[in-house]
Amino acid sequence: MAKYTKEDIFRLAQEDNVKYIRLQFTDILGTIKNVEIPVSQLEKALDNKMMFDGSSIEGFVRIEESDMYLFPDLDTWVVFPWTAEKGKVARLICDIYNPDGTPFEGDPRNNLKRILKEMEALGFTDFNLGPEPEFFLFKLDEKGEPTLELNDNGGYFDLAPTDLGENCRRDIVLELEEMGFEIEASHHEVAPGQHEIDFKYAGALKACDDIQTFKLVVKTIARKHGLHATFMPKPLFGVNGSGMHCNLSLFTNGVNAFYDKAGELELSETARQFIAGIIKHAPNFTAVTNPTVNSYKRLVPGYEAPCYVAWSARNRSPLIRIPASRGLSTRVEVRSVDPAANPYLAMAVLLAAGLDGIKNSLQAPAPIDRNIYVMNKEERLEAGIVDLPATLAQALDNFKTDEVLVNALGRHLFEHFLEAKEIEWDMFRTQVHPWERDQYMSMY
Repeated sequence: MAKYTKEDIFRLAQEDNVKYIRLQFTDILGTIKNVEIPVSQLEKALDNKMMFDGSSIEGFVRIEESDMYLFPDLDTWVVFPWTAEKGKVARLICDIYNPDGTPFEGDPRNNLKRILKEMEALGFTDFNLGPEPEFFLFKLDEKGEPTLELNDNGGYFDLAPTDLGENCRRDIVLELEEMGFEIEASHHEVAPGQHEIDFKYAGALKACDDIQTFKLVVKTIARKHGLHATFMPKPLFGVNGSGMHCNLSLFTNGVNAFYDKAGELELSETARQFIAGIIKHAPNFTAVTNPTVNSYKRLVPGYEAPCYVAWSARNRSPLIRIPASRGLSTRVEVRSVDPAANPYLAMAVLLAAGLDGIKNSLQAPAPIDRNIYVMNKEERLEAGIVDLPATLAQALDNFKTDEVLVNALGRHLFEHFLEAKEIEWDMFRTQVHPWERDQYMSMY
């Protein structure tokens, strides 16, 4: 990550002919918000004097305590390449502070920083995240609204002419690279219209910033191609949904704490304890890593998404996979996370779960090296494999009981997240859906 001073920001803004700056932050649901200012207000912003009304933002504060301050993180400065040549737009990602100068406890980014400090207190210096976000591309109609018409019939790793999203995907990669992303892979995914672009791992805070930036770029460039990009976990029935596999690793001063050449599978005791913590809390953190009603349409057998809590170094059906690379690349891949998740909240609960395993020296169960999808319920129970929640309601009920995860969000974020999601579930539960009319209208 670049290290910028105020003077650097003023110089870069002038060199790139920046006319506007977006001061960005993320609300509790993971939606990017921004306050756009002219470059004439940049000095005020860099002095942490820009205010906004927090009562208008989901999960923030009540109207009587609405004043909030934006504290830009100077190292997140980037110019959007696609903005007009006559005056470009740059952005700074901000933390949210109270008027008294204290960090706002309802800010997801600030909260992740808090959990990272708990990690550092245990002697670790870095928590790295390598995300693998997937998305679908749908055609826009003549009014610019998204349709359900896919723009290709491609499959896994297909090329044009089958993969008609290739040009759009290539332009997305070019824009990301111009913004400083190191792209590791870009390909068509399993389902028609589905794509994946993988970028280099980073420290958790920067990686979460990158996920938010990535989503913005993907949606912006897709629209320039007459397409709508969606990170909805399961937009279509009968095909694979979109995940965001998260490759996680802990480091201490440049040494990978998950690697032990002498250990079984070359995994350290720390790695096994971290895995044990993830397994223990998985049924409970799913409410945060898979936060929508639609998320649970993806977590079903038959579509490559994990439904069962287990781990393996050899097969891809469990929740946790250990990729083959070792040394500095030794990592734990959590495969249940979907791209609708607020990345800052998701990383907070995943890190807290793994650290709980380390703090309490939890023992990971034996790895499951056979295809769990072909095991019956009795076989799964005998192997100690439990199911992930089947609905958002079940996931929220689990989440409420887990003190470690409640503390990982803090009281403010926990209460507001729970309230918003219980309302979402109730709206879904009480709605009459087309499937019900198709099934029952003529029958009864």
